[in-house]
Amino acid sequence: MAGLYIHIPFCKSRCIYCGFYSTVDLNLRQQYVDALCKEMTLRPSSEPIKTIYLGGGTPSQLSIPQLRQLFLYINKVYGNDAEEITIEMNPDDVTMEYATILSQLGINRVSMGAQTFDNQRLRFLHRRHQAEQVQQAVNILREADIQNISIDLMYGFPNETLDDWKRDIDEALSLNVEHISAYCLMIEEGTVLYEQMRNEKLGMRNEETERAMYELLMDRLTEAGYEHYEISNFARPDYRSRHNSSYWHDVPYIGLGAAAHSYDLKSRSWNIADIKEYVASIHQGELPAESEDIDEVTHYNDGITTALRTSDGLDLSTLSERFRSYCLKEAQPFMADGLLQLTNNHLALTRRGLFVSDYVMSSLIFV
Repeated sequence: MAGLYIHIPFCKSRCIYCGFYSTVDLNLRQQYVDALCKEMTLRPSSEPIKTIYLGGGTPSQLSIPQLRQLFLYINKVYGNDAEEITIEMNPDDVTMEYATILSQLGINRVSMGAQTFDNQRLRFLHRRHQAEQVQQAVNILREADIQNISIDLMYGFPNETLDDWKRDIDEALSLNVEHISAYCLMIEEGTVLYEQMRNEKLGMRNEETERAMYELLMDRLTEAGYEHYEISNFARPDYRSRHNSSYWHDVPYIGLGAAAHSYDLKSRSWNIADIKEYVASIHQGELPAESEDIDEVTHYNDGITTALRTSDGLDLSTLSERFRSYCLKEAQPFMADGLLQLTNNHLALTRRGLFVSDYVMSSLIFV
C-alpha cells in the first residue's frame, strides 16, 4: 500500500505561526490544479493508494470545480480504492454545499484547525474564523454524512494559563469529534511570530506551565476515551489517522505539488517550493524535484525519529542484527530510568519519556 499527499498552498491570509510553504495569491489556483493533474501522470504508483491527504495551506480554498477536476485525475491515475481520504479545512469554509460535494467525491475525513476557542487568541494568530464557527462546521459536516472529523488545538500561548487551556480542552471534548491533534505553539524562524519574539512583543512563555498543559491534555483526553497513539495525536478507537500513521511506520508515499515530499523506501524526493517554477517545470513534462538515496544508517535513524513518536513504538524485528543490537544497547539506560519500555519486541516511550522524547531519540541515533 502507499499514501498520496497533495499540497494545496493557498490561503486567504497567513497565520503568524505558519512555517509551511503557502501563498495568498489565489489567482494561481487553476493553473496549479492543472499542474497537479499533470504531475500525477509523471508520478505513477506501483502500489495501491490506500490513503489520500489534501494538506496546505488551506485546501478548502479550492473551488468545487477544481476539487472535481482533481479527483477525476486521482481516480484516473491511481484508482479509487483509498480507504481514507482527508482534506484540511478552515471552519469558516465549511458550507453545506461544499461539505456535500466532499462526501460525493469520496472524502470521508475532515481535519479542521480550531486551534483555540478564545476569539482574542484567534485574532492573535491571525485566524479567519470565530470560535463559535467550529461547532457550526462540525454540525454541517455531520449532516453531510462525514463521520470522521479531526480538529487541531494549540497551547502555550503567551500569558495563557492552565485554566485557559482546560477551557479549550473542554470545548474540544464537547464537539465529540473522532480525532484531536494538539501542539505547543512553535516559534519558527521566518514567521511573523518569530519576528514578534525577536522584537520582544510577546509575553514570556513558561516551560513548567507548558508541561502541565501537556499533562492535562493527556489526562483529560484519555479519561474521555481517546487513545494517545502519537505524541501529539489522540483518537477514538479505530479512528487513528491512517495517512499520518504511514509516515510514522515506514509506508511509501507520493507527494504532489510545490514543496511536497515523496518516499519509496529507497529514496526521498522533494519538489521545489515555488509555485510558478513548479507549474512551469510540470508543463514541460519535468519533475521539479531533488532527491537523495536512503542508506541503511539513514533508514534506521529515520525509524528512530518516527516510530518512537507512536504508542506502538519501534518494531525491533524490522531491524538488522547490527542495528537491533545497537539500539538495545543505547536504550538500556533509558529503560532503567523508566523513559523507554520494551514490550513484545517493540521499544516505546513511556509517559515520562514523552517529555524528553527529543533527547531520548537523539541518543539512539546511529552516528
